Amino acid sequence: MDEHILQMAEQAQADRLQQAIDNRVIYQGESATECDSCGDDIPEARRIAVPGCRFCVDCQGLMEVRR
Repeated sequence: MDEHILQMAEQAQADRLQQAIDNRVIYQGESATECDSCGDDIPEARRIAVPGCRFCVDCQGLMEVRR
């Protein structure tokens, strides 16, 4: 495989990763105990790991895919 093409692909992958990091949601405040979208309980481990979260893991994932 052409070395230049490989380098371009690696750079594109690194750029996408950096963009995802730059666009991450930074949470603050007190986490919800129930998901604002579906109403399911948000596990304590998630509330501690992601302070200020408002959605369960499934709903948060769906929202991120839609962006």
